[in-house]
Amino acid sequence: MTDFLKIGKKYFNSRLMLGTGKYPNLVSNLASIEKSETEIITVAVRRINNETLNSQFQVLNKINWEKIWLLPNTAGSQTAEEAIRAAFLGRELASKLGQEENNFVKLEVISDPKYLLPDPIGTLKAAEFLVRKGFTVLPYINADPILAKHLEDIGCATLMPLGSPIGSGQGIQNLESIKIIIENAKIPVIVDAGIGKPSDASQAMELGASAILLNTAVAKAKKPEKMAKAMKLAIQAGRLSYLAGSMSSNKYAQASSPIKLKIN
Repeated sequence: MTDFLKIGKKYFNSRLMLGTGKYPNLVSNLASIEKSETEIITVAVRRINNETLNSQFQVLNKINWEKIWLLPNTAGSQTAEEAIRAAFLGRELASKLGQEENNFVKLEVISDPKYLLPDPIGTLKAAEFLVRKGFTVLPYINADPILAKHLEDIGCATLMPLGSPIGSGQGIQNLESIKIIIENAKIPVIVDAGIGKPSDASQAMELGASAILLNTAVAKAKKPEKMAKAMKLAIQAGRLSYLAGSMSSNKYAQASSPIKLKIN
């Protein structure tokens, strides 16, 4: 393949990133990762403790880390300082899994426990610090074009605007703002949060998004493995549609065979 996704200095074939939470069991989680053909999975570092290590995070010991890249995330951090500490723990975890060169971090700073919307000031503060410390920062943000520009200017590797509130399955509710972010960005734009159906993922890719990160839409599906494959195909279709260039819409009908034949 020549249509690679480039994040920092890393290249990926897949444009689907997958979370590891909320699955009914370990078997379903691992099967979904396999069917999605993802090359990046994300793990909430702050939520790995003695209790979770014995349940869903057993997935860490089952994955071939030579084929899949770990994206530690700072979910659960309410302040910039908490997110920074989680980022360093994530880098240590990646190193223990054999990825010594992995400096990736999905930066989440969420101070509001009710609506779970990212804190723009805390995110910018943490991003500035982590970029200076050599992290490849993938910040999770509201679909705010101005904030996105500031984060790009300080050296973030991607922008990750939410499509709609996390875990809601509402699809792309911030369409126009995401369009502006994509138009202005010189780094990958990854739509994160709110994807509920394959059609949502395809729509985001047709806009020109570089990739999709999702979790709940697969984990909470009746058959997660099938949904993982559906998401993979939808993202591929949306990407091909974007590269092909969709036809422009017309107000009136246009005949498929407009040429008039002359009969003598």
